[in-house]
Formats: sequence, C-alpha cells, structure tokens
Amino acid sequence: MNIEKIPAVSVIMPIYNTFKYIDEAIESVLNQTFTDFELLLLNDGSTDGSLARLEHYAGIDSRCKLLTSANSGIVATRNKGVALARAEILINMDSDDICLPNRFQTQVDYLKQHPECVAAGSKILLIDSDGLPILQAGNLLTHDEIDTANMSGNGLVMFNPAVAMRKSVVVAVGAYKPEFEHAEDLDLFLRMAEVGKLANISQILLHYRQHVASVGYAKRQSQVSATKVCVLEAYARRHLSPPSELVNSDPQTYFHAPDLFEIHSKWSWWALGGGYAKTARVHAWKAFLSKPFSISNLKLYLCAIRGY
Repeated sequence: MNIEKIPAVSVIMPIYNTFKYIDEAIESVLNQTFTDFELLLLNDGSTDGSLARLEHYAGIDSRCKLLTSANSGIVATRNKGVALARAEILINMDSDDICLPNRFQTQVDYLKQHPECVAAGSKILLIDSDGLPILQAGNLLTHDEIDTANMSGNGLVMFNPAVAMRKSVVVAVGAYKPEFEHAEDLDLFLRMAEVGKLANISQILLHYRQHVASVGYAKRQSQVSATKVCVLEAYARRHLSPPSELVNSDPQTYFHAPDLFEIHSKWSWWALGGGYAKTARVHAWKAFLSKPFSISNLKLYLCAIRGY
C-alpha cells in the first residue's frame, strides 16, 4: 500500500486569465532549490488559454496539483488552497509573479529558526508588465514596524505573494474573509499579528509584477474601502481607539481609479528613485503619449532622459 508523502510546503497559486505570465511564474516555482513541495494550481475559471498551460505542467511534474472550477473570486480561491494544502507551511504565489530560486529555502529556514513567527514575507522587486525593474519594496522588517504600518492602513509593507505562513495559524484565525475582498491579505495579517509575530526577510525573494489590471489599480476604491473597515475592526479587537483621521476618512470621495497617465507617471518616478533609468524612460514616454501637453509630464520626461 502506497501512502503519498506529505510535503514540507504547499504552494498556493490562484490563476485567472494570466496566460501571458503563467509559464514564467510556474517555472520559477518548479526551479526552486528547495524541492519538497506541492504546487496547488487553482484555476478560477480562466477563459484565456491558461488552463492548457496548467494541464501541461500538471502532466510533466507530479508536484503540480491542478484544480479547475467555475470562477468564484480571489478570496474563495485562496481559501480553497488553504483547505487543500497538506503541508503546515503555506507559500503564497501569484500567477504573474516570479520567485527567485532560493525563495522557498530561505523562508522555510526562517520559519524553522523563528518559531514565534507566524508569517514571513520578504523584500520584493516591483517589475512592470514586461519584466522591467521599477522599485524595491518591503523595507520594514520587524513585527512592530510591519504591524504599526498595517494598523495605519498602509498595505505596502507585507506583500501577500511573497509570504510564507503557518497553516495552523491561518486556519485558527479564520483564513481570508470575503467581506474584505481586495484587502483580504491585510486583514489576515492584522489577525495573525494578534497571535504571533510577522517579519520580512531582508532579501529580495520575489519579483512582483505591476500592470494596469492589478487590483491596486483596477479595484482601487473598493480596496481602500475594505482597508478602512478591516483596520477599524483590528482597533476594536485590540481594544484601542483608532486615530480620528482614519475614522473620518471617506475612501469613496478621496480616492479615484488612476488613469494610464497617472500609472505610468508613478512608475516612472518610482523607477527614477530606484535607480532604474531605462524603466523610467519607458514609462515617461508612455505617460507623455497619454497627455503630451502636460507640464508635469514634460518635467518627468526630461528627468527620465537625464536619468535623475
């Protein structure tokens, strides 16, 4: 009687219409130096050809476990992965990002060496849709730094697709909550921080892809609204008084969905600040094409040409 060995790590990868990037994402997982894992390929009703690529990888590598179903959304898909995972260590991965080869080994070692840590992220490199580097992020490393930033509603300190976490803790705190869709990861980290420690490893372990269809751009208003509610609930759970600026903020009027000009301008400025002049020029040009008569855009374009 053959009993399948339980892997040390379960990698959870939700997939919805990322055909353009799926091969690179999966191969970055399969080529890890740490090999004792299962890769849960959770196809959430893709319609763009992604399923054929997933079937290909499931056919050539037994670590790939393919589950395809009708579209149910990102929160339900993440929770499905948590429920199906056989390992105690869960590693999150998005289907348009790229793991560095030593990511899993580094995070597994960290969690083993720090039993008080319930979730370990890392520094990341933001890349654009073509893989050009934009900016390094994730510079807050300690629990107190991360949790303080999360309690302020800043979701740019611990990045869900760069996180490894303990399944027992994720399950104990209730996993991802559908009522906080688009900020479900921030809500989870706030609840996990109440029972253990969070950390970011000081190495870049993930290339985190940015594109105009990303939740942070396409679903910006609902993300900000969900962020406010989940942070206020965290204050209530911890019996703390929230700051008045958070209580009185109105996400529906203060924030708006950025247009292409704003997105490319932001990426260009970020890339300039990060020392990636080539990327800055690419996105300054795209911003210029969106609004060629903007004075601020002319300034950006000249700075990008100079490289500073």
